[in-house]
Amino acid sequence: MTESVVTEGGDATRRDFIHIAAGAAAVGAGAMVVWPLINQMNPAADTLALASIEFDMTKVQEGQQVVIKWQGKPVFVRYRTPAELQRVIADDHAHDLKEPQSDADRTKPGHQQFLVVLGNCTHLGCIPTFGSGDFGGWFCPCHGSHYDASGRIRKGPAPLNLVVPTYDFVSDTRIKIG
Repeated sequence: MTESVVTEGGDATRRDFIHIAAGAAAVGAGAMVVWPLINQMNPAADTLALASIEFDMTKVQEGQQVVIKWQGKPVFVRYRTPAELQRVIADDHAHDLKEPQSDADRTKPGHQQFLVVLGNCTHLGCIPTFGSGDFGGWFCPCHGSHYDASGRIRKGPAPLNLVVPTYDFVSDTRIKIG
């Protein structure tokens, strides 16, 4: 037979209740302390407001680039000329691509003339300038990275192509980034 130790007046049951109540209070107090620490890691309201933006593509003329700000980062929106398109499509299988990617993978079907990329060099985050590179695209003057007109790294220390953000055409003239 099993014997249980019970003192006078049922002290074991009262003691168990006190332990459970104290444990629950400690868990509640711990949650109240930890919640603000976790909550402060959530994005700020102004960041959430910029989670996605829309842009009117009619503001960009052929051969021109517009820089817009999205989530605190520059975004290059380029309306490429037919000559630029021919050049980047011809270079789709070039042997000197550090990160091989076709131009069709970097643009939306039916809108290949528009290129949308984040305007930060993938080496150290500098802002490349357009038109001064060796491949008809961007050049990062900080460390000498050269990108073509599709934003693909062709020469220099940058390890990756310019990043293509998530975007969609909401109409023929408007894009939504983010």
